[in-house]
Amino acid sequence: MTLLTIVGARPNFMKAAPIHHAFARAGRDHAIIHTGQHYDAAMSKVFFEDLGLPEPAEYLGVGSGTHAAQTANVMLELEPVFDRRRPDLVLVVGDVNSTMAATLVAVKKRIPVAHVEAGLRSRDWDMPEEVNRVVTDTISDLLLTPSADADDNLAREGVDPKRIVRVGNVMIDSLLGFLPQARSQDTPARLGVPGPRFGVVTLHRPSNVDDPATLDRLLGVLIELSAALPLVFPVHPRTHDRIEAFGLAPRLAAAPQLLTTGPLGYLDFLGLFSAAAMVITDSGGLQEETTALGIPCLTVRENTERPVTVSEGTNIVVGTDPDRIRSEASAILDGGGKAGRVPELWDGHTAERIVDAVDGFLARTGRDSPAARRDSSR
Repeated sequence: MTLLTIVGARPNFMKAAPIHHAFARAGRDHAIIHTGQHYDAAMSKVFFEDLGLPEPAEYLGVGSGTHAAQTANVMLELEPVFDRRRPDLVLVVGDVNSTMAATLVAVKKRIPVAHVEAGLRSRDWDMPEEVNRVVTDTISDLLLTPSADADDNLAREGVDPKRIVRVGNVMIDSLLGFLPQARSQDTPARLGVPGPRFGVVTLHRPSNVDDPATLDRLLGVLIELSAALPLVFPVHPRTHDRIEAFGLAPRLAAAPQLLTTGPLGYLDFLGLFSAAAMVITDSGGLQEETTALGIPCLTVRENTERPVTVSEGTNIVVGTDPDRIRSEASAILDGGGKAGRVPELWDGHTAERIVDAVDGFLARTGRDSPAARRDSSR
């Protein structure tokens, strides 16, 4: 039995690591294929090292490009990999272009697909990730969901319940497993964070950083907030390029309490934000991680595909209005931050449940799977 997990971008790595280790403990033949959607060392290699992942079995090096070009390149490079390795099942994680592309290739080659983190929906079709999520879920055979709202989304879309298995949030496996090691590195002190109380900021989504007026507005409110609470801002390469192109770098340089750094590795970043009093972000994963750790989180987006972090966790969706961001941040600083609880099955054992779900799927006859139905229809 040969199993392949496809990864392409930084958010995939934290999900793939516990899956790989769980399959290895269970004695399964499992390999990781890296498409190279994120390809620089700060966004890729350091994460493999921090997470204890072996070198990818294959690295495809597709690089950046338009959504169409990147998706097409992943498909072109993956097809011969599947032909050579003849996997019994392909696992895809998350919602990046590599996720959808790998699913399309596998389905067309009659290879069963399991989607980890299935069922999440923002209902915002301006987000490329929403397209990737819906397409991937529609044609995957096994849908491994992180929370009850994901199950409900799939049910409303008419998905056969036999295809759905709620396993929990596999990213939390990595978070809980590596938290002691990350905290022992004392990242805030090494970065020179002023004072014991600070916040962490991440911004990378095109809707926030590609428009000069929006980015200028967001940086303005961050600079203002940093006067009351020092903020650490690891700057994503895309965001860095936009800040330089829009001439906004001098504003950041003139704000002594807003500390900017380059991208951080997994352990460094976990050690940093796990000690924060507040996180301001447009990242999907950080909404989940802050909920798991009980850290107040302000999501700088108009919606979220992870509503359980709002209904049960510590997340508040604030959009990009400076007044709303300022108001909610002030409430946190005044001790009125939102309290929450950890959602069901976010317990550090999701990868083990994924192994069980995949084993169960492969042990069945498969006649009820989409792949089998495609075969029988020929």
